[in-house]
Amino acid sequence: MSVSGKAFDFSLLKRVVSYVKPYKKWLWSSVALTIIMAFLSPVRPLLIQYTVDHYIMDPNPSMLLNMTLIMIGILIFEGLGQFYSNFITNQLGQHVIKDLRLDVFNHITRLRISYFDNTPIGTLVTRVISDIETIASIFTEGVVIVFGDLLQLSVVLSVMFYTDWRLTLISISTVPLLLIATNIFKNGIKSAFQEVRTQVARLNAFVQEHITGMNIVQIFNREQEEMEAFREINREHRRAHIQSVWHYSIFLPIVEILSAVSLGLLIWLGARGVIAGSFSVGNLVAFTMYISMLFRPIRTLADRFNTLQMGMVSSERVFALLDTHEYIVDTGNVSPTSIKGKICFKDVKMAYKAEDWILKGVTFEAKPGDTIAIVGSTGSGKTTIINLINRFYDYQQGAIEIDDIDIRDYSSQAIRSHISVVLQDVFLFSDTIANNISLNNPNISREEIQEAARRVGADVFINKLPGGYDFNVMERGGMLSAGQRQLIAFIRAYLFNPAILVLDEATSSVDTETEQLIQLATDKVTQGRTSIIIAHRLATIQKADTILVMEAGKIIERGNHQELLKQNGHYKMLYELQFKEEVAVK
Repeated sequence: MSVSGKAFDFSLLKRVVSYVKPYKKWLWSSVALTIIMAFLSPVRPLLIQYTVDHYIMDPNPSMLLNMTLIMIGILIFEGLGQFYSNFITNQLGQHVIKDLRLDVFNHITRLRISYFDNTPIGTLVTRVISDIETIASIFTEGVVIVFGDLLQLSVVLSVMFYTDWRLTLISISTVPLLLIATNIFKNGIKSAFQEVRTQVARLNAFVQEHITGMNIVQIFNREQEEMEAFREINREHRRAHIQSVWHYSIFLPIVEILSAVSLGLLIWLGARGVIAGSFSVGNLVAFTMYISMLFRPIRTLADRFNTLQMGMVSSERVFALLDTHEYIVDTGNVSPTSIKGKICFKDVKMAYKAEDWILKGVTFEAKPGDTIAIVGSTGSGKTTIINLINRFYDYQQGAIEIDDIDIRDYSSQAIRSHISVVLQDVFLFSDTIANNISLNNPNISREEIQEAARRVGADVFINKLPGGYDFNVMERGGMLSAGQRQLIAFIRAYLFNPAILVLDEATSSVDTETEQLIQLATDKVTQGRTSIIIAHRLATIQKADTILVMEAGKIIERGNHQELLKQNGHYKMLYELQFKEEVAVK
């Protein structure tokens, strides 16, 4: 995404600060401490000035000791104030990003599936983790700290002018040059920070994608080529960081030089004034401290501002994600506790892109308890049908009804609670088998999990694993075979006892023995509920009540297995291709 060209976006800052509302007491405590510290900062130089002029130039050991103890007390108080201010602002920042991260993750879970089709997962990981972590700097090193530095500058300058305007002018003579340098640095580092965040997102996306697909990289011997691609992305990441370091490398020496010039001018002209009797020694000592108090905030202000700017860049990216309204329109309010499972498609047309129709007037009905099988070539629209039933995508024309109620009148959450899906590529989390079956639902007991596994016929292989139901399947279920992952998905579907069951190519990538187990599991889980089965292996769907044959988004044949064979159409051709040996024997 593009980043705003504004030097500073107050509307964006206001949006970030809105997350502070539950923690106002911490914010105001931090602001109060900052104000106290700003007004306390010139007290020590004033006391030193008074002590030098009254108790050193005119020796008074007892009062000198008293003034020293007072200054030590003030120093300790400043240290404690600084500690509590830092602690409160950091605590505030961490609570804010905790709430913001929850909002972002909750938002992501509600986005339509098509958004994830077009967005690299690594980019989303960067938004949720890295970018949000950077936003904490708005509070820990940003708004309150910048306010405190500006207030301290104002207080110190006021005290300096009140003490002696001539020494003040000498002290700030190089400040205009410093402000020019600071402005140039601020603009340069902002651009560098934006590039850094962009390159971090690219790096995360590349690494996440290639580690996930490492088996493909190795199977096709692409290690060297992918390494070259990674080297280029890593080079750009390094270049972006070096660009930001380059700006700091120039700016910080300039600040030190200008500070030293101001101090030199003060000592040279101030000492001449002391000799001439225009200034006191205490004035000169105090003003050397004031110069440090002036230049340190000005130097850190640029740093603070750009840390704040980096937080704002991350904020803009995070809020752009939060403002992404890639939702299925969910205005339905029908939330039944149970459904019968009747499904009706009425002349449904659907396109992922305008006018590029995937479904072209699909019509069929599944009565409660029916098993509907859908076959057809790749891209014929089979998977699109189950995506529409689950409301992962929306259709443009026609109607889909469940129990004679338009699917759009149901809330998405309600309708999905009555549907279970077993996909061809089963996704398992890096967790135990038991937790992958129950999806960490505390209302499902271990006994219920084991009973479901037994009924589906998967308890035998589970009990053979080290730890049984507590066996960790690792990321994406990598410790299990494809067939074992399928059986886990069947247990999960059976356990949640849906009214509608969807099986998408559930036996397409398993061996013959596992296929037989899955076929038994299919018979068990489809019993007594409406089932939609998508399959390439026609042997698994011969018992279906109705078989729909699809081609190019249309239903071209329908009927049960025997009826379709008698039609001598597309289905019979597919059947003979798959079972030509058996047909030849017959």
